[in-house]
Amino acid sequence: MSTARYLVFDIESVADGELVSRLRYPGEQLPAQQAVRRYRDELLEKFESDFIPYTFQVPISIAIAKVAADYRLLDLVTLDEPQFRSHVITEHFWRGWEKYGRPTLVSFNGRTFDIPLLELAAFRYGISVPGWFNLSAKSFEQPRNRYNIEAHFDLQELLTNFGSTRFNGGLNLAANLLGKPGKMDVQGHMVQDLFDAGKLAEINDYCRCDVLDTYFIFLRTRVVLGQLSLDEEQNLISAAKTWLEQRAAEIAAYRSYLERWGDWKNPWPN
Repeated sequence: MSTARYLVFDIESVADGELVSRLRYPGEQLPAQQAVRRYRDELLEKFESDFIPYTFQVPISIAIAKVAADYRLLDLVTLDEPQFRSHVITEHFWRGWEKYGRPTLVSFNGRTFDIPLLELAAFRYGISVPGWFNLSAKSFEQPRNRYNIEAHFDLQELLTNFGSTRFNGGLNLAANLLGKPGKMDVQGHMVQDLFDAGKLAEINDYCRCDVLDTYFIFLRTRVVLGQLSLDEEQNLISAAKTWLEQRAAEIAAYRSYLERWGDWKNPWPN
């Protein structure tokens, strides 16, 4: 059995309504869901998004693709399914990273959201992660160093030269450039409402699909960096599609992804 050299991951999170109520509206004793709704409405009055800052949020879904050193997709798992307990999800993420020998974490915009959220969740739940918070190492060797791509490879950081430009369109755009589905029936701004409606399975499926998009974007960056040829990348994509087809009967997210599957249009003559 091959060992995971990379962990391609994505997180979905929701606001902690009790925290929002206590800090944003002290003394009003607003119910959690009502406090979240009010905060979202206030955000929309000022900004284009009602997305509550990550500091008020907790993870409720994490999907992880285990990827071999040769970039083959080995497995795709979701943490603490079907309970989706935030504290357990957080612990499983950090313990899994240690268990697999601290493989490279791969994300899309994880530098500004996913990782800070998981670090704060470790703080919230009292989870020790000394291997990640290794402040005694040389600064450039510390896993949290922005430019340490061996510890965490943020694909958006690569595409924007570490934040030198804005990546308008995000994960959805990058996936569509490769013919992959990108955002389908669910989008990030819908997660809070789905959670309030008890639709955790739908959130989890959405998270799985985001990880698949991230994996295929990761493969293309390997081509750009000269670590894969186009033919090798296309063979890996074909193998991943077969992997999904073999499991589609059991997992609805894979069926939806395959229904919207598109192949990259190669402009180069054979």
